[in-house]
Amino acid sequence: MPAISELEKTATQIRRDIVRMVHAVSSGHPGGSLGCADFLTALYFEVMNHTPQPFNMDGTNEDVFFLSNGHISPVFYSVLARSGYFPVEELKTFRKLNSRLQGHPTTHEGLPGVRIASGSLGQGMSNAIGAALTKKLNGDKGIIFSLHGDGEIQEGQIWEAAMYAAHNKVDNYIATIDYNHKQIDGDISDVLDLGDIDAKWQAFGWDVMHMNGNDMQNVVNTLNEAKTHLGKGKPVMIIMKTEMGQGVDYMMHTHKWHGSAPNDEQLASALNQLEETLGDY
Repeated sequence: MPAISELEKTATQIRRDIVRMVHAVSSGHPGGSLGCADFLTALYFEVMNHTPQPFNMDGTNEDVFFLSNGHISPVFYSVLARSGYFPVEELKTFRKLNSRLQGHPTTHEGLPGVRIASGSLGQGMSNAIGAALTKKLNGDKGIIFSLHGDGEIQEGQIWEAAMYAAHNKVDNYIATIDYNHKQIDGDISDVLDLGDIDAKWQAFGWDVMHMNGNDMQNVVNTLNEAKTHLGKGKPVMIIMKTEMGQGVDYMMHTHKWHGSAPNDEQLASALNQLEETLGDY
């Protein structure tokens, strides 16, 4: 079991990977990736029961994660590589021609750790529910996890899936919303306000929890507590508060870095703020 300080060091290295990846090809989505680095680090290095090698596409007898907001692929790829799914050196190929690491995760390249193509927002929850029901039918005790953007919750398919999961008592499933209040066009409240998001999920029949997604101890504690809520007839939704661009001062408190890459000077500034802890690729 890694200490919290070790998980924090891993998350810092993953943030370095993120800014280097998007800078190298002058494209990608660093803002949300940086904000979710602590969550995905905790999930893959501490909370989930999973086997990177050999990769089992069906996820039989292990926990399975689905990234629904696929545009934050930089953090997903870094976490997968750093936890052993494929060589860290492959991060150099991000968004390049014929790479397995495209801008949004896809399945036809056969990248270990990726089970669904994602990026078309609103679809990941439906996939996750299907996987959770499959585990129930097969007597598989593994847990399904998924991550969603708060802007994604504006999609109607999310709420259809939410009703379905509650009605069918999909209680081996923990979903998380990255509630940073920002999307590509601005603040959530300006684009399409979500209203009382807690009350909505509770009214749809979910067990609702809260988490500070940029406090590693709180992330680990909350995810582990969420597992104790399973098996009680309700799916679990964690409302996770994060800061877009967390760890890089000029990327924080704005939506401008949702899908923009840093230039050379900005990259240097970011790397000065993020200590190299595991070795750069």
